Amino acid sequence: MNRLLNSLFLFLFIFTSLLSSGQTPDSTKNTSTFSGSVGLTNNGFSIIPSFSLNSPAMVSTLSFRKKRFSFDPDIRVALDAKNGGFLWWFRYKLIDKKKFGFRVGTHPAFTLIKRQDTENGKTTEITEMLRFIAFEVVPSYQFNDHFGASAVYLQGNALQKSGPQQTKVLFLNTAITNVGLSQNVYLNVFPSVFFLNTDGYKGSYLTVTVAVGHKKSSFSLQSTINQTFTSNLPGNKGFMWNITLNYNFKRIIKRN
Repeated sequence: MNRLLNSLFLFLFIFTSLLSSGQTPDSTKNTSTFSGSVGLTNNGFSIIPSFSLNSPAMVSTLSFRKKRFSFDPDIRVALDAKNGGFLWWFRYKLIDKKKFGFRVGTHPAFTLIKRQDTENGKTTEITEMLRFIAFEVVPSYQFNDHFGASAVYLQGNALQKSGPQQTKVLFLNTAITNVGLSQNVYLNVFPSVFFLNTDGYKGSYLTVTVAVGHKKSSFSLQSTINQTFTSNLPGNKGFMWNITLNYNFKRIIKRN
């Protein structure tokens, strides 16, 4: 697992470094874009923020987009590589207007979990990989340059009999972006409430992500909090938080 994590770090570093020194935007020759962020956090959150790795983690959200189609890898792995998740999103924008958008997506997911295994009377901790297939439906509306709203319905189904079998979640999101704190310092705030149902266990939550950055720097600092309203999920935590240092990038890939 450590070899896997080292390989991921190396791949992401080389790939983003190469693209960082790539071409500048040219609207007459644009064919696709590559964007995303790579970061380190003290507590890796799942895409459903009520679940976390409870340990420092590497997080990476990438997007390869051409016209309305995008491939969006989402990788969140503990630094010891013993738990985490790998999501390979395939998304398509059915409606892509200036203000209104409607997106659908699907992904296979691979989740690493720690569990106790007993053999010949000896109990050891092992890492098990669980497999899921999921889909999403996402309408969105952009009111102006600084404020937007969206809803996300996400459903995941297990491909094995162990672990959670079906998870449904509805997010109601808002996005307050590019708020100028000074001439070059900006603030982004992403409040959201969501409703979770995992194999009949239910919960409702508030999550807020705040990010601060400098317009002339590729790095930003963000923090996420997750507060439980109600929940009967086993092991649910009432309040969680993290802080993450991100390297952000966006590159235009042009025709030859």
